[in-house]
Amino acid sequence: MWRDKLDTSVTEKVISLAKKRGFYWQAYEIYGGVGGFYTLGPLGTRLKDNIIRVWRKIFLEPYEFIEIESPTIAPYIVFEASGHVGSFKDAMAECLKCGNKYRADHLLEEKGVKVSEATSLEILEKLLNEKNVSCPDCGSVSWKVSSFLTMFQTNIGPYKENVGFLRPETAQGMFVEFKQLYEINRARMPFGVAQIGKAYRNEISPRQGLIRLREFSQMELELFFDPLNDKCPYLDDVKDIRMNILDEEKVRNGDTLPHNVNAKEAVERGFVREEWLAFMMALSQKFLCTLGIRPEFQRFKAKLEGERAHYSAQTFDHEVLTGKFGWIEVAGHAYRQDYDLKSHSIKSRSSMEVVEELAQPIKVKKKLAYVDPSKVKRDFGDKSSEIFKLISSMKPFELAELLEKDGTIIANDIVIGKEYFIFKEVEETISTRKYIPHVIEPSFGIERIIHAVLEHSYNEKEDRVILSLKEEIAPYRYAVFPLVKRDGLDAKAKEIYLMLKIRGLSVIYDDDGSIGRRYARADEIGVCKAITVDYQTLEDNTVTVRDRDSWQQKRIAINTLL
Repeated sequence: MWRDKLDTSVTEKVISLAKKRGFYWQAYEIYGGVGGFYTLGPLGTRLKDNIIRVWRKIFLEPYEFIEIESPTIAPYIVFEASGHVGSFKDAMAECLKCGNKYRADHLLEEKGVKVSEATSLEILEKLLNEKNVSCPDCGSVSWKVSSFLTMFQTNIGPYKENVGFLRPETAQGMFVEFKQLYEINRARMPFGVAQIGKAYRNEISPRQGLIRLREFSQMELELFFDPLNDKCPYLDDVKDIRMNILDEEKVRNGDTLPHNVNAKEAVERGFVREEWLAFMMALSQKFLCTLGIRPEFQRFKAKLEGERAHYSAQTFDHEVLTGKFGWIEVAGHAYRQDYDLKSHSIKSRSSMEVVEELAQPIKVKKKLAYVDPSKVKRDFGDKSSEIFKLISSMKPFELAELLEKDGTIIANDIVIGKEYFIFKEVEETISTRKYIPHVIEPSFGIERIIHAVLEHSYNEKEDRVILSLKEEIAPYRYAVFPLVKRDGLDAKAKEIYLMLKIRGLSVIYDDDGSIGRRYARADEIGVCKAITVDYQTLEDNTVTVRDRDSWQQKRIAINTLL
């Protein structure tokens, strides 16, 4: 059954429960809190760790993909090469009366005006003023819109010219280390590299709890493959997983009823361009289903041209339906082509090519570029030596590629256009093929997943809250209770608690208050089974095991608990 609405009250109930029981809360509350920063409490960290464990089990372990951990700070040149410095920006609306600043598109959406991510600054400013959008702080309706770089800038070391950024994604660490990783992987293609860790985005006006953060955790995978051999061998593994897909045509036409297809059908019908992309989307749905989010509450929504990130040829947002926030993106699936590797190859002058031995030699045409010294000397005079120095460090085919891509070459702020080069085309016979791999990237926001999982696990029964978390991710699988704290029941309960704990099972012990209150507390935090030690336990070594969701109880022998 397809649904497009949930009870909006569940969102506020989950946020309240999360703070009360220690899943998460706003950070720095003693100082009034700081927008976009949240603290995960004891239960939140356990839930997060379990979600990561399931992700590794589904995305990495079956396919022998590798995992790395790279620095969270990178020098300016890394993000200049990746295109983030020029493209990682949001439209910022500034109130001309009080000076407060907000995301322009968010203000318009709250007014009921939907805008594309590709909408220009000028049109956004015009809409804000024409629609009389009020400032949330002072009520003024006068706005100025400008561009804001959403990366945190810092200095590396004591020199102010050594600019760096906190990474806005974990991906670049995998791209800049590609050659090393390729060699470690024994030059086998295709292969996947994952990274799990913190990312930072200097959001203009973050709201909506865990949905929009300035510091958050990501699970990202970069799948490197040969663009001329792009078949995914695992499509049959996910043939039974049917996905709700809003392809680009449906999004463009405003059609919200999705196609329901498997990965193979999605490619055959032209909704998804690459088999590897469709495969990763199917794994993503399997992952969220394992976390307890049913398929009818999931969809994949295509991003249109102009809305996609600068590196992407096709992107699908994996969205989950929530109560108050509606459809939220918890993962992005992007076909990044060879954008990143090629950009870093050109900027660093370090080849990111892989080499493939050909069965038969072939002839290929190659474009080469050579500088025209007389023109350079004529127009640049004393600066010619700087230009020649840069150009001499590059091969003719690299120059041709760069000029084809950018139209110019820059040497110490000197711009040299195509007119200063002579182009030639040559034919070569080669026995090896060199190419820059293409990339499919599934990227997951862990905090958003935590919130979505809590909403979809939240239930109420007889005025009690039950958090029906799946066993794979529940912070605690078992709780051990003595019926009363006397007559040796507490000692026996602690013995069982330690037995389970030594075996590596997640278990808590609670002897505070009535047994009913302890059941209620365990239900609230998602404990799967409650084990109660009573007087009969001392006679026959049996205990009562209560199921969290059904509240049914059964008597079993202690030695069958494991």
